[in-house]
Amino acid sequence: MGRWGEKEEPNLKSPNFPLLLNLRTFWGLVFVFAVFWSLKVAGVFRGDLVNFGGWNLVFRFLFAVFSLQLDPEFLLITFDATLKTLAYAVCGTFFCVIIGLVGGVLSSEVWWNSVYKGNKIPNLYVIVRAFLAVPRAIHELIWGLFFVNIFGLDPLVGILAIAIPFGAITAKVFSEILDETPREPLLALLNSGVTPLNAFTYSIIPQAFPNLLSYSFYRFECSIRSAAVLGIIGAGGLGYQIHLSLQSLRYEQVWTLIFALLLLSGVTDVLSGWLRQGLELPSRLDLNVLNLKKRNFVDREKKISTSSTNIIQACVGRLCSYSRTLIGCRLENGDTPEQSPHHLFLGAFSLLILSFWYIQADFSKLWSPRTAKLLIGVIQDTFPPQSIDVDKLFELSLQTLAMSILAMTIAGLGGILLSFCAARGEEKITTKTAFLFTRFILLFSRAVPEPIWALIFLFVLFPGILPGAIALGLHNLGILGRLMAEVIENLDQQPLNSLKALGASNSQVFLYGVLPATIPRFLAYILYRWEVCIRATVIVGLVGAGGLGRLLTEQLSSFDYQGLLGTLIVFVGLTFVVDRISAAVRRCLR
Repeated sequence: MGRWGEKEEPNLKSPNFPLLLNLRTFWGLVFVFAVFWSLKVAGVFRGDLVNFGGWNLVFRFLFAVFSLQLDPEFLLITFDATLKTLAYAVCGTFFCVIIGLVGGVLSSEVWWNSVYKGNKIPNLYVIVRAFLAVPRAIHELIWGLFFVNIFGLDPLVGILAIAIPFGAITAKVFSEILDETPREPLLALLNSGVTPLNAFTYSIIPQAFPNLLSYSFYRFECSIRSAAVLGIIGAGGLGYQIHLSLQSLRYEQVWTLIFALLLLSGVTDVLSGWLRQGLELPSRLDLNVLNLKKRNFVDREKKISTSSTNIIQACVGRLCSYSRTLIGCRLENGDTPEQSPHHLFLGAFSLLILSFWYIQADFSKLWSPRTAKLLIGVIQDTFPPQSIDVDKLFELSLQTLAMSILAMTIAGLGGILLSFCAARGEEKITTKTAFLFTRFILLFSRAVPEPIWALIFLFVLFPGILPGAIALGLHNLGILGRLMAEVIENLDQQPLNSLKALGASNSQVFLYGVLPATIPRFLAYILYRWEVCIRATVIVGLVGAGGLGRLLTEQLSSFDYQGLLGTLIVFVGLTFVVDRISAAVRRCLR
């Protein structure tokens, strides 16, 4: 305050406005440039993209929905194909979770810290993560084509093609979950003289169990879609039957099979969501998109004592409570949100046994002399790798990158628009009919495999990366739209209610409450799916959509293993580059 009689100078300190050019605007400009560049690579600005002679086939395909083939013989084929797809997914997920659990523990920092009891440890978990990065980067379709050359058209191909790449992905996510789990109970047990294995089992695993279980459910949903895709290479199931009917232009059969796939995917989604809600498990992709926030174990367990006995009792009690809920028993306090179906655990175990019995995979081929001989032959044919055509691979890499960018632009924009119509909640200003129709559109988009979408668009578009980009975009639109709808449904309602109490209109609540809370998570989901999409370009390459995927499938089909090795190195490198860019942008959004 100034002296008496002197005029006090007002504090005119200007408010801090965000800089116009910052890291977020930089990435935004990069995105706009990347979209225009991708459109140029796809040939959109050159014209001559549409094959007008193919519209007749498109109209025939669309009108065939009103004349489904429902004769008993074909319905029996459809039912058998549906059971095979489900069995592939169940068996593949079973081995995927086993690989993920073992690989996740070995690639987690907390495990090696417990083994060495906090002393300086070698970077063993880094070595394991690097080892698992290679199978994770190679799409399951490439694994399937490789195993077909080794095992022939055996159901074992479908199981291994799902289990190996999905197991590596699951191991990565499981290791992140374990590393994010609070370590106070583990340290207390180790300081009490408990062996590292027992301390890890009785402290970290019970805390991480709901997150591990939630991601296992999500991975099973992904396995359903992958099982349908793998059918296209001859593994059997709905994808195989759809591909055969589409090639023979029997569109009535195609629609019957598509509706069977829709039913299977829809039932899986509903049951998985119901179980998550009943067990109060985390949202699907929060586990590996936004990174788990460390939960305070002391608060969750009502500030238990740090003695080893109490910690073991609390951790094991928590694990047992989830186990009892899974098999249909109530928790001890009787306050479960919803009781799970009785004998659920027994039902899941029975489904697993029946799945192995139904597909009749010959696991003896894994250790047969013939398999070893073929693998040795493949290794001899692969090394030394032939010289790489750098110019050709660079051009195909750019096509693959452009395809993935266009696909995620279509999926992201479409998913954001449809998610608000597909979300339940009081903030919804849509009719019940619009809600159900949007949910059906999203289910249809993600249930139909990408190669089927690509084949449909190849009716009216000339071969190139554009049909592949649209196919990948539509499939991922269904996935992103459903995930984004869950984000809206799970919004914290307190800020929105506060805005309403201050007199804000519904549009103002949406602009200043809903959008700021959802857009960062939407972008994080889009970036994560971009990492998945760059691998999925292999799928549409199978049907001639261009990029590295087409070259990979051609080399596998012609047994050109020397050329395949070079192309795989480039493809894996491109995948890692996309992963790093995606991770950098996601860090910027936090």
